Amino acid sequence: MAKPKKAYVCTECGAHSVKWAGQCPDCLMWNTLSETTFSAPVSAARSGAQVQRLDELCGDHEQRYGTGFGEFDRVLGGGLVPGAVVLLGGDPGVGKSTLLQQVSASLIADLPVCYATGEESLRQIGQRSLRLGLDASAMNLLANTSIENVLEQATRCGAKVLVIDSIQTMTCDHLPSAPGSVAQLRESVSRLVQFAKQNEVSVFVIGHVTKEGAIAGPRVVEHMVDTVLYFESDPASRYTMIRSVKNRFGASGEMGVFAMTETGFREVSNPSAIFLSRDSVNEPGSIVSVAWEGSRALLVEIQALVADGNSNYPKRLAHGVDQNRIALLLAVLQRHGNLAVGDEDVFVNVVGGLRIAETAVDLPTLLAIVSSFRDRACAERLICFGEIGLAGEIRPVRFGTERIAAAAKQGFTQAIIPAGNVPKQLPGGIEVRGVRRLSEAMDAAW
Repeated sequence: MAKPKKAYVCTECGAHSVKWAGQCPDCLMWNTLSETTFSAPVSAARSGAQVQRLDELCGDHEQRYGTGFGEFDRVLGGGLVPGAVVLLGGDPGVGKSTLLQQVSASLIADLPVCYATGEESLRQIGQRSLRLGLDASAMNLLANTSIENVLEQATRCGAKVLVIDSIQTMTCDHLPSAPGSVAQLRESVSRLVQFAKQNEVSVFVIGHVTKEGAIAGPRVVEHMVDTVLYFESDPASRYTMIRSVKNRFGASGEMGVFAMTETGFREVSNPSAIFLSRDSVNEPGSIVSVAWEGSRALLVEIQALVADGNSNYPKRLAHGVDQNRIALLLAVLQRHGNLAVGDEDVFVNVVGGLRIAETAVDLPTLLAIVSSFRDRACAERLICFGEIGLAGEIRPVRFGTERIAAAAKQGFTQAIIPAGNVPKQLPGGIEVRGVRRLSEAMDAAW
């Protein structure tokens, strides 16, 4: 029998090194090399797969399974694809197991489901099912950490959906390293991907996250799966968001909104309602914008507070938008808006805990700052969006027509948008004013 060999593997990129070093030679990350023991590879017969023409494939290529949650189907790209491997990550206690148990109970009506856990006992799973009020008596349960036995039992019960909770607890018998190590994670995910593709079994994999919020383990794990989903949850909010950062069967960046209740997760059909506070929209320092998340428009409230600075170093704090961009916008405001707030403390917040990465919120952010500084509220039922350039110009953004339609649907009657986004045919009930310069936008807002 071959003697096991030791090597050092980078937890970020999966690169191998024969000796330890403080910095990975491939990805240049520091303190990421960890010791791993490798055994001799297990010999296996070569696969008998043969070349097949595309027009010879049988079955419905657009087939998808509904998960029982419209928001979750949206994040997956329209439903669960047969043979897809979905990696779901999130903070401890955010509800990963709860959501997948609810999804499994909904899929049982059409597909055999196998729920394999390495963290809980079968009695604990039954107690959760009873607490959530799920009709999941036909669900196949397995409490085991051997990936070989999990795949064997899933094949034996004819499962078409397999849930792994969690991948950090699974082990391969021929690897002597501990569960959760780089070698175990990579080999376990590789076995699951191969099993899913060969047997047309959809696999959900729960993954732990690090303190930085990334899924624990080598980055190659995310490259191997088809879809990567992340839970985004604010501890102070009862709403939870799931965002896709990778999806081979749909748009990446798609977001679904859920509310945690006593009986599990409940989808939020109108997410714009939770990001708007009608009582504070008409107050100074508050304005409504339309953000584009995935494939839909979301109306969000942006609040700003300008206060007298108490030190020589004024504060610039932002939650939900890029904090570095706040300094850029304030410089443009001083140069092209003739309004100096360099000595003031500026705080910006997106209501609801939503994080917006696009530049379409530049204009509403700056108008909210001006509104707070002047202590003057904007017009009622006003929305705006647009990117601001360094020369003070208002640049158009994508999906302008769809954003206006979403605002009109929510009852807004006025819109300040870039001139390049003004549609030829306006939706009924909303007045649109296109602006080209920052000074024009400030005049239109008041």
